[in-house]
Amino acid sequence: MSLPDFYRHVPRLRVRDPLADFLGAADAGVLEYGYEDAVRLAGHSCPTVASAYALGCQALAALYPGELPERGGVRIDFAERLDAGVTGVIASVLTLLTGAAQQGGFKGIGGAFVRRELQQFEVALPLSLRFTRIDSGAAVDAAADLSRVPAHPDTSVLLGACLRGEADADARRRFGELWQQRVARILVEHWGDQAVFRVQAA
Repeated sequence: MSLPDFYRHVPRLRVRDPLADFLGAADAGVLEYGYEDAVRLAGHSCPTVASAYALGCQALAALYPGELPERGGVRIDFAERLDAGVTGVIASVLTLLTGAAQQGGFKGIGGAFVRRELQQFEVALPLSLRFTRIDSGAAVDAAADLSRVPAHPDTSVLLGACLRGEADADARRRFGELWQQRVARILVEHWGDQAVFRVQAA
């Protein structure tokens, strides 16, 4: 499996999942995720998948300073409807990282380890997302402004040609390269840029 080199330079996320510990799925329940896991889940790499991955990692770091975040220990509220725009894609990536799921999520074992209904939609929020620790109630609001990392000027032209079936192999390859270059800039160059990724106490 060949993936773009920049994936290796994207920060990774380590969490502790009590369910994984209980069922013996991972030593001490410690799991590690990288951007490539979000790509495998979504089936593609794009600015939306990238921003969801980054916001999930950064929100968990803010909620669990100096300790491993607890997967399954966070509730996520969304300002948008589930079927609005790219909200569903973002929700899927955040389920991967946090364990927080919608109505069809894991119902738990004997009342413990419940993951379903830990995502709620169309909630009045100051930003796009709110992450809340179930144990303490501590919360952070989060949003991404990807307009601050614009695409290469040729991207839209090449995209149109590809969609119309007018692009040759070189043009299709160039489009993919430019697309991933923007994703790389979002995740590597702007990871700590608060103008792009805003995470603040709720």
